Order: sequence, then structure tokens, then C-alpha cells
Amino acid sequence: MSKKKRVLILENIHALARDLFIQAGFEVEQVKTALNTEELKTKLKDFDVLGIRSKTQITKEVIANAQHLETIGCFCVGTNQVDLDAANSFGIPVFNAPFSNTRSVAEMVIGEIVMLSRQLGTRNNEMHRGTWNKKSDKCFEVRGKTVGIVGYGNIGSQVSYLAEGMGMRVVFYDINSKLPLGNAKPMPSLAELLAESDVVTFHVPETQFTHEMMGPEEMKAMKPGAFLINASRGKVVQIPSLISNLKSGHIGGAAIDVFPTEPEGNTDGFKVELQNLNNVILTPHIGGATEEAQGNIGREVAALLISYLKDASTQMCVNFPKIDLTKDPKNHRIINIHKNVPGVLKDINRIISESGANIQAQALSTDATIGYLIIDLDQPIQNKMISEINGLKTSIRTRVI
Repeated sequence: MSKKKRVLILENIHALARDLFIQAGFEVEQVKTALNTEELKTKLKDFDVLGIRSKTQITKEVIANAQHLETIGCFCVGTNQVDLDAANSFGIPVFNAPFSNTRSVAEMVIGEIVMLSRQLGTRNNEMHRGTWNKKSDKCFEVRGKTVGIVGYGNIGSQVSYLAEGMGMRVVFYDINSKLPLGNAKPMPSLAELLAESDVVTFHVPETQFTHEMMGPEEMKAMKPGAFLINASRGKVVQIPSLISNLKSGHIGGAAIDVFPTEPEGNTDGFKVELQNLNNVILTPHIGGATEEAQGNIGREVAALLISYLKDASTQMCVNFPKIDLTKDPKNHRIINIHKNVPGVLKDINRIISESGANIQAQALSTDATIGYLIIDLDQPIQNKMISEINGLKTSIRTRVI
């Protein structure tokens, strides 16, 4: 009888994920916090599956030391905390949840647009200090104003939908061609979007192209008094430039949910120079922090990991060739991850043929570096066959489902 798969879940991932793993017959250990490199190298030696959020950094060093690790689940939207190339080269598929927190982030952004337009954050702080400051100067309705969305993906397009429902005009900029929702208008350049927008909100991934993409020149191009919202990645906006433009009044307010450097856990000592500026809303990376979003993420990523371990599906994987081959329960499945070089399929099929097994179904998909092969056989898979396939110089790892 084969031993149970062991799952390590870090960073206080929703209990739904744990429950799904247990129902699938896996053993689960939970840790509320992130682990550093040395802690991961020690801990992962005993686990087949790793579940993380955004704080845990999975480097090549960590992956190379995790001899039993078969797959990684990022229980969040982003995957930049994982060295995806290293995971690919070691035959470890990585899954995430690109859609599950979409509505939560979009709703927060809409709320922040209203708060900035009415200076509600500043009025709230004044009232808590005992100051009654009733005023309408530089306070506006959002109806009829233009929101500029930078990054028109899952979250950006949902912001677009909600903003139009409130009577706002929507323009957007994306490096890829995207189908507009409703009356949203694509802009040919970031500069043209900035010049037209009363509110600019960012929904882009962290890449070399988005790193500090909003700097002094870009802020100068914004409409005087416009608002800036960043709920994407902390290094998208240059904070010193934002502070300067807030103090001068060129930018009328800002809502920042992500920061260049963030603590690994909750703390009372967080410092950022944006603190104590008027009409600035600061939140601790909570765009997707709702019960609904975290439950959806826990359910979605756990299901993807279970599907990979039980059926070998990589259809929603971010760093792996894509295969989703329906399994006949009468068959016996083997998967092989190998270097993408000529002749591998011939060698593996020869080994299977010599074993006397008959191939019932077979699927192969490749990327630039590896090949992912699923084979269903008509008889139980022999240890000798696995040993010979693993013995091929091209094999990275072989697994029996």
C-alpha cells in the first residue's frame, strides 16, 4: 500500500484547502507564517506538496533541496515569489488562483475611488481627533469622471464593469490587445491615459516592464488633482515621486494597498513615508482579503493540486506543458517529465513494449525545456519498467498515478 501524500500549508491559508486535501486522502500540516530559506530546506524534505501565499520565497536552492516535492500551489494571484524556471527544470508544476479574488479587489478599488473623491479618509481621521471640518472644496461625485485602468486583465476589467455601473467613463491601457467591456475605451499609450484620467488605478503583474513604471515623468503627465490607486504590486509606483506630487498638490490623493517592502506577518512597527499625508488611504495588502476570496482561493488551488496528483492534469499550470487527459479507471497511469530532446518517446515506448504492456492512451506536450508525458496502460505498472524509464538520461522524474 502506497504511503499518503504529505502536504505542507504555510501562511494561514483558508481551512477549505486543508479540508479538501484530507478528504482526498492526504496528510496535512499547517504553519501560520512564512518560512525562510533555511527553514524551508529542512522542512520540505518530508513533503510532497507545498502551499504558500505571497510571502514565502521559493528559490532554486529551496527547490533543489526538496527531493520529494512534486508540486507547488500559490494560494494567491501572483507567482513571482516562486522561481518558475527552476521549478520547471526540476519537474515541479506550479498552480495559482488567477480569478478567485477578482471581485474582492475590484470592490475595494471602487470604494477607494469614492473615498478619495469625497476625502472621506481625511474627514474620518479628523473626526477621530475631535475636529469637525465640514467642507465641499475639492470633493466630487464620481459620476461622469474618468477612471484610467492600467492593466485590463481579470481585475482591471472587473473594475471597468463596476465603474461604468456608477456612471464613470472608463479608459484603459494594456500592452496586450483586450476586448473592452461596455463602453470602455482602449488607449494607445500610458501617457494618453494619464492625461485623460481623473483616477488612475494599476492592475499589472510584477515584471521588468512594470517595475517603477509610474515615476516622475508619468506623474507629471497626470491631470492636476487626479487620484492614484495601486492595488497591484508594490514596486510599480515610485513612492518618493508619489510623495512629492502629493505634497505639491499635483496628485490630489492616493490609495496604496501594496508596498515595495512588506513585513512577513502582522506587526505594529510598519513605517512608510506616505503615512500622515492628507487624502492618502493606506491598507496592508488586503485587496483580496475577504472571506469569500480566501475561501475561493483555498478551494480552487487545492482542487488543482489534487487533480495533478490524482489525474496528472496540468491544464491550469503556470510553468508547465498543458495536458488534461481523461483517465479510464480500468487503466494504469504513468507520467514522465523529461528533457525536451529528440527520441524520448521512442525510448519510453520501447521499454513499455518490452515489458509486455499495451498502451491504451498517450499524450505528450512540450515547452522550450521539458516534455510532459502521460501514458495509460492496460496492466499494473511494474517496478522494473519505472526503474528503466528513470534510468534514461533524459528523465527528470517519473510517477505512477
